Amino acid sequence: MWFSQRMRDIDFFRRHPAQVQQRMLRELLERGRGTAFGREYGVAAIRTPERFAASVPVSDYEAFKPWIGRMMAGERNVTAPGRVDLFARSSGTTSDRSKYIPVTRRSLWHNHTLGMRDLATLVAAADPQTKLFDGKTLTLGGSCRREGRNLVGDLSALLIHETALVSRWVRAPKSETAIIADFDRKAEAISRECAGERIVAFAGVPSWNLALMRRVLEYTGKKNLLEVWPELELFAHGGVEFAPYRRSFEALIPSSRMRYMETYNASEGFFALADEPQRDDMLLMLDYGTYYEFRDGERIVPLEGVEAGRSYAMLITSNNGLWRYEIGDRVEFTSTDPYRIRFAGRTRQYINVFGEELIVDNADRALLEACRRTGAAVAEYSVAPCYMSLEERGAHEWLVEFEHEPSDMAAFAAALDEALRAVNSDYDAKRRTTLDAQRIVPVAPGTFLAWMRARGKNKVPRLANDRHAAEDIERFMAENNKVKSET
Repeated sequence: MWFSQRMRDIDFFRRHPAQVQQRMLRELLERGRGTAFGREYGVAAIRTPERFAASVPVSDYEAFKPWIGRMMAGERNVTAPGRVDLFARSSGTTSDRSKYIPVTRRSLWHNHTLGMRDLATLVAAADPQTKLFDGKTLTLGGSCRREGRNLVGDLSALLIHETALVSRWVRAPKSETAIIADFDRKAEAISRECAGERIVAFAGVPSWNLALMRRVLEYTGKKNLLEVWPELELFAHGGVEFAPYRRSFEALIPSSRMRYMETYNASEGFFALADEPQRDDMLLMLDYGTYYEFRDGERIVPLEGVEAGRSYAMLITSNNGLWRYEIGDRVEFTSTDPYRIRFAGRTRQYINVFGEELIVDNADRALLEACRRTGAAVAEYSVAPCYMSLEERGAHEWLVEFEHEPSDMAAFAAALDEALRAVNSDYDAKRRTTLDAQRIVPVAPGTFLAWMRARGKNKVPRLANDRHAAEDIERFMAENNKVKSET
């Protein structure tokens, strides 16, 4: 009954997006009128989207941080009703190693958790014979800890911690196992605890799940995951582009029944999910307590102002207490009827040192094409500029960790260069003037995972407009090689 009603709700916002978004804004304004933020910006008097845009300033993390600081100090009714004591820690800004995003109980249940339930709803609607409800979903969480009265950590760990009682029948491993901080200990515990469970699905970031699944195979001595869990049928993935990982997962799970469905569940909110198996775009979820706006240069438009085929920086006002907050992601609209998006990269993850305006979406597509042409498979990569000198033109350095190395590295590099020039005309123009072909630097298997663990990160920086991350990765590799040579 719940699933059929929920499908009707989803169908309604597909057909009436503006109406649903206006309702979200009204509800958020009503909830915010009694907060300190609401009083400062006259939220109680706002009635229209136009007045809202004129009255409430756009913020990024640096601008909004003082409000978050007041919440973390224990003050009530700051930007959301009541006291907020859950904070998702995510990658830092230029001045902070980490940033802390408030997660209200309303957001937890009516946004993040609802998104995962909707994923199950859509799977059931597409395949009434699904076994998704007959077993458990293996969820690889991060870690969290108490800091005073607050619970602070990875979003996944907060969700596992807060929903432990209601989800223990459908999720594995046990909550205390899922949030173990050390990855090696966690992987060993999950392998031991879950090898005999009836696992039908798993969820999380592809890179960390790939590392876990390999550990499961080592522990069990099996050749593929179907020998461990024969009823596997779904991987709900998100956080990074999945295409570079697909071949590895297909080798691990040789099944035509297996579905790979993308979700967009960021620290700031659950925003979109693939509403059909195997799609490479996602349905924007419009009734999760989030009001969306989108920035194209200096112009900010509501949802009905976007155009298909264009990419935008995304701003949200949401039930976790964020107001006109620019989350730092760019999305490309693939459709406006219904509204579907594709993640196009971080607003700060790009390279434009030479006027090439290379974004993550360009890099991902070109890399996928180079792999297709050469039979290679890439596990991780990171790109940084090599600056011009009096003697040399500029270039891009690609640190690439291969799952399967190409037999001819020069052919791979040529295919990547050709694909980059095809997807980005600015890059193509600069290749004819100021840019040399990219420089491929293969790195040893496991390097990026080890670097993330050492640096407390859960994602590899794909593109950077400077060499800070690249030099840190290269320094990390040199230190590891020195330790190995000494032992």
